[in-house]
Amino acid sequence: MTRQAPAKTPPAGAVPDPAAARWSGVALMLGSGLSNQVGASVAALAFPALGPAGVVAVRQWVAAVVLVAAGRPRPRSFTAAQWRPVLALAAVFAAMNLALYTAIDRIGLGLAVTLEFLGPLTVALAGSRRRTDLVCALAAAGAVVVLTRPRPSTDYPGIGLALLAAVCWGCYILLNRTVGRRLPGLQGSATAAAVSALLYVPVGVAVLWLHRPTALALLCAVAAGVLSSAVPFLADLLALRRVPAPFFGVFMSVNPVFAALVGTAVLGEHLDPASWTAVAVVVTANAVAASARARGAA
Repeated sequence: MTRQAPAKTPPAGAVPDPAAARWSGVALMLGSGLSNQVGASVAALAFPALGPAGVVAVRQWVAAVVLVAAGRPRPRSFTAAQWRPVLALAAVFAAMNLALYTAIDRIGLGLAVTLEFLGPLTVALAGSRRRTDLVCALAAAGAVVVLTRPRPSTDYPGIGLALLAAVCWGCYILLNRTVGRRLPGLQGSATAAAVSALLYVPVGVAVLWLHRPTALALLCAVAAGVLSSAVPFLADLLALRRVPAPFFGVFMSVNPVFAALVGTAVLGEHLDPASWTAVAVVVTANAVAASARARGAA
């Protein structure tokens, strides 16, 4: 690092004030969460023309371009021990987004994203014996019952797909830890995204050939990829330079609220008061579990 000349103006890239850095980090996290959910809602607008599988294919291609450009992986140098978790992560990428988008198509954005958040909550609670974590688990389970409210009209396949996305998200967290230990930087995640994108090439080509989508539908699919992949990736990267990782994890628990609000504003979906209460319970359980875990790791 070169020596700074004495001046009152901070150098480019420096953070002059911790309080300002924290607030800018919060703004970046807000932008990331809203961008992610707006991207999902824009994706839903393309479902009639492309279907969830077609939209996911385009999103995976966009995500691969962004991550490969950022991570610059060198897969030829990977060992077998490095490839195994990368390939598992690629499969999780592929399954998670398809399950979530299909669930959104069937049961709506707010409910699907809230159920998906049971994945990181389960990872946060796994193996814990603290009474607080047990309360969080029971509260989240009760909230799920309120959200799904089994009745003859309940879309059980849609709920099952959202829960499958939750399982995939939990696996994504665990696999990312392994990949991060075995490969430097973003090489593992970037390679997994590229493999996942390649898996979707035949799916995407078939959908685009059979459905002949409109330009608007393609634009929505690409926008979904940018808003749900590129923007959150860059915003999260910048936010983590400004706020502690535990605070970041707790703050991201508000995504189900963002999803419910965006679903109402963009897609015309509406949750009743009981469902809003259940969403708040899941968000609170996520935040409490994440903060407790962060304190335990400190």
